[in-house]
Amino acid sequence: MAAPVFEEFDPASDCDCPGCAHWRRVLPHSPARTTGRPAAHRALVVAAAASAALGAAATAPALAAPHAPGRAGVPAGDEPDTPQGSKAPLHGPGGGPGRPGRSTGTGRTPATTRAEIINRARKWIDADVPYSMDAYWSDGYRQDCSGFVSMAWNLPGNESTGSLERYGERIPKAELQPGDILLFHNPADPEKGSHVVLFGGWTDYTHTSYNAYEQIPPRTRRRATPYAYWSHSDRYLAYRYKGLAADAAGANPDGGGAVTPYPGVAYFGPGANNEYVTLLGRMLVRLGAGGLYASGPGPRWSDADRRATEAFQLAQGWTGAAADGLPDPRTWDLLAARAGRDIATGAAGPSAQPAKAPAKAPAYPGRGLFRPGADNKYVTLLGRQLVKKGFGKHYTTRPGPRWGETDRRAVEAFQRSQGWRGGAADGYPGPETWRRIFS
Repeated sequence: MAAPVFEEFDPASDCDCPGCAHWRRVLPHSPARTTGRPAAHRALVVAAAASAALGAAATAPALAAPHAPGRAGVPAGDEPDTPQGSKAPLHGPGGGPGRPGRSTGTGRTPATTRAEIINRARKWIDADVPYSMDAYWSDGYRQDCSGFVSMAWNLPGNESTGSLERYGERIPKAELQPGDILLFHNPADPEKGSHVVLFGGWTDYTHTSYNAYEQIPPRTRRRATPYAYWSHSDRYLAYRYKGLAADAAGANPDGGGAVTPYPGVAYFGPGANNEYVTLLGRMLVRLGAGGLYASGPGPRWSDADRRATEAFQLAQGWTGAAADGLPDPRTWDLLAARAGRDIATGAAGPSAQPAKAPAKAPAYPGRGLFRPGADNKYVTLLGRQLVKKGFGKHYTTRPGPRWGETDRRAVEAFQRSQGWRGGAADGYPGPETWRRIFS
């Protein structure tokens, strides 16, 4: 096996980086002088003692992260922390302002369309509704995942993950369309793992991931999600609302209004000047390309249209001729249905104009801030940068300040992408890992 490109190391005792300087100030020193940081010295002593006791031939990485008890099919740290409230009328058990005929859960299935379902879901996303199993939003629905689906489906009251199936009919994966749901109810312990998400459309033709609309801490979100979910994937069941009515002719089930068919490649490219170029630009802006337009989309084809289209294609994982900046039928269909992955902030494609020089990487704060039990701003900073770098698949919620197994796995994935193995890819950021993540 080839040696790793780089091995992490601890700086010498006279290292003047902010992290080392901090630990020299706050950690007690032993009577005998040691080289390196005190924390690192103690970790090596512990590791050496453990190795001697076990008669091991090689020393394991010091202070390795403890792993949660294994459960089949459940990646550690990926289970949504979304305990659910029980069935309740609109505005909660105490009552409140309601709409006629909608005070309690009656089992009725008021008629609604797919476009209406998705539009209601988007209202919560636009409002950043915070997650709560005790609070009720201004429309009367409980602010947890089953309350969110009850709202999107326009149900008479707030249902739970255990009662939502009464309002739907089971469907196979192949029939999933925007407005359907994926539901997992754990009857043995409803507050452990139970969850429900609204299906917003496949992200691409492989049907291996989809856009999930869901209510999950800390707030409502729309996110590309592996089918059927990050954890307990084999236990999620697909349901279609029983009261579903047909959308108006030509309506977009994902709430985008009328769907305009792909006009053909001749309408795009240098010299093109037509309404379809404007429509393309507006669809791209809707999925995150606004920063690439200086004055907004218009009818005359420009390099901004090409770069925005290229950024969207790259966001889908396409390369080569599939990401040439010219919309083909597949690109157009995903944009029209809002079914593709959003364009990352600041994305502009490899052939875009040079951007401003990136800000200087923050100084490495020291290993001690990235260990089980750590809770600090550097953990959040690291997690956000990993997501920007494309290593966010292990996070089920936004990165936060408490170090956890999801953070370690994301760091490990980055380290392995550098060609490192063994102790150099243990999931704990050293100085070189930090530098490369923020480069």
